[in-house]
Amino acid sequence: MFGLPDGVAACLFDMDGVVTRTAVVHAAAWKEMFDDFLGQRADSTRTEFVPFDSHADYDAYVDGKPRLDGTRSFLESRGIELPEGKPDDPPGTPTIYGLSNRKNDLVLAKVTAGGVQVYDGTVTYIRSVREKGISTAIVSSSANTELILNSAGLARLFDVRVDGVIAKQHGLRGKPAPDTFLAAAEALEVPASRAVVFEDALAGVEAGRAGHFALVVGVDRVGQAAELSEHGADVVVRDVAELLGPDGQDA
Repeated sequence: MFGLPDGVAACLFDMDGVVTRTAVVHAAAWKEMFDDFLGQRADSTRTEFVPFDSHADYDAYVDGKPRLDGTRSFLESRGIELPEGKPDDPPGTPTIYGLSNRKNDLVLAKVTAGGVQVYDGTVTYIRSVREKGISTAIVSSSANTELILNSAGLARLFDVRVDGVIAKQHGLRGKPAPDTFLAAAEALEVPASRAVVFEDALAGVEAGRAGHFALVVGVDRVGQAAELSEHGADVVVRDVAELLGPDGQDA
């Protein structure tokens, strides 16, 4: 078992893919949105349609990033330039905002239709560290964090929430910048050197490393343990419950 470093006072958890099983929902929404756009573009330009890869493209360009940044990043990978547009662009409009709004609509529809599933091992771990007096925060790029946590009945497990809405309000850069994790630690009145980051996204572990936290735990849900380590994870687990001792307490 792998124990937390001495003196740790806070655990900072990403949401999608670490606490909730919504990463797969996001990947499906990104694919549907981009495939619709790419298909229409291929037809209009008479070029080959190359679909969005919900594993390779998702991991490399959008996972863990704020929605607008993910849209830009993937389009740049295909050499596609679109106008920024406006926040109220209708979903599907060929702008950064329009495509991002379409992706958000798809996520909300999928969550509403299927509910929110959680990773029981992570929830057990969070309850364990809280019983020991360690503070907890949810740190997500999603603007729907509050809705998803409430739907899953998990909101009370976190002392602080730093999400896409709060990041925008305070001008915080999204992952892989460490701003949101640092803001959560500050809100908990804990220095980064006494806080641990839990992330499943490559951009997220990069953010943890950039913030010089006590430990960055990579959560490998899709078989990318080596990549998580390369991008900044100090330790990689397949389930956060692996960090619990045989008695169900954190090791």
